[in-house]
Amino acid sequence: MSKQSDIVLGIHAVQALIERSPERFIEMWALKGRDDERMLPIINLARKYKIPMQFVHRKVLDDKSQGEQHQGVIARITPNKQYNENDLDEIISSAEKQNISPFLLILDGVTDPHNLGACLRNADAAGVQAIIVPKDKAAKITATVRKVAVGAAETVPLVQVTNLARTMKHIQQLGVWIVGTAGETDTSLYDVKLNGPLALVMGAEGKGMRRLTRENCDQLVKLPMAGAVSSLNVSVATGICLFEIVRQRLTN
Repeated sequence: MSKQSDIVLGIHAVQALIERSPERFIEMWALKGRDDERMLPIINLARKYKIPMQFVHRKVLDDKSQGEQHQGVIARITPNKQYNENDLDEIISSAEKQNISPFLLILDGVTDPHNLGACLRNADAAGVQAIIVPKDKAAKITATVRKVAVGAAETVPLVQVTNLARTMKHIQQLGVWIVGTAGETDTSLYDVKLNGPLALVMGAEGKGMRRLTRENCDQLVKLPMAGAVSSLNVSVATGICLFEIVRQRLTN
């Protein structure tokens, strides 16, 4: 059975979603007595779009957010479309019809919702058309992810697939070149041509890519690390890699 509604919390996430998709709002709760310059735009937008809104005490918001930081505002919205491997052909062909090279991000087992939210935000900024994740042992869209993503959870399709290796082979057959990040390779990200239809693979926090994922990449690259630290947070590394791809696409 599909979910009837989702929760969005936090000032930036709620405001971004109202501005983009006000029709998805079912109801809102705002902290009673708070009408400062950060909250007023949200209150005014809710009134503009006639979104049912209640002003409540902090405990009500705390209970609804189940311990997550809500910044004084929570909304209940209709669920996003759920994407799976069957949607990838359409996502790729849609990009090609617009004369845009397919640009995908594959996250192999990223489990931290804050990292997933940050990766969604990076992907949206870089023009990624979809993020592909395994269904099992990976973070899913939650209120925390939406808060960190600041609206990007609604704009970048999160495609959940049952077999990541099989999906990688399928998109390769569609002409997508797959570049994976791995510390053990000698090839720097900055020495590789990253134009054309491309999927970037980032591994899980700490563990990196799984063996099968690594074996199905067309090429492996790494970020050159000059200091004592051997690796970066996955969302930071993702942002660096995505925007190197953007840089190459803009200059070629």
